[in-house]
Order: sequence, then structure tokens, then C-alpha cells
Amino acid sequence: MNITDVRVRKVAKQGKMRAIVSITIDNEFVVHDIKVIEGDKGLFIAMPSKKSVDGEYRDIAHPINSDTRRLLQDTILKAYDEASDEVIDSRPVETEAAPTGVGSLF
Repeated sequence: MNITDVRVRKVAKQGKMRAIVSITIDNEFVVHDIKVIEGDKGLFIAMPSKKSVDGEYRDIAHPINSDTRRLLQDTILKAYDEASDEVIDSRPVETEAAPTGVGSLF
């Protein structure tokens, strides 16, 4: 597995999240919404997750072994360190609902 692209969007400091990252694997598969989090022991990554009915967050996609997790984390944190200091506002933005119909999934 090769991580062929890493896109880092640093966010304004509003808590512990520092960036939102997308990675491309082997120029064929993309994983969006990986978070860079500032923890008590430094930066770490949190894989994309969804809140379940019982209120717990469950990963949508994640590595299945520690070597792959380490590869992802090392690659993402290196890209985070090298990224510009330009930040985006991570607060939710109200938008109009997208029209349904042709080209829409919903």
C-alpha cells in the first residue's frame, strides 16, 4: 500500500482538532475526514467516524494492523508539519439544501 497523496486543511484552534486530512492510496482510493488531534501526549490521527444509535462513535474506515496505522499516522503528521499555516474556519456553515433529481444521490 502506498499513500500517493495527502491533503491537509488546518483548522482554527477551537478545541483539540488541528486539521482535517484526505489521503489517496495507490492513486485509486481516497479516504476523507481523517482528523489531526492534539492530545495530552502530542498529535495523533482519528479516522473518519459516525455516531451510532447508542451514542458511541464508530470508525467508518480504519487500518486493521498496527504497522499500517503507524504508516498512516507518520505520513499524515509529516504532511501536517509541512503544510502552510493557513487555516480554515471549521465551524458549521448554513447552506441551502441541494436540489434532488438528476445527478443527486438522494
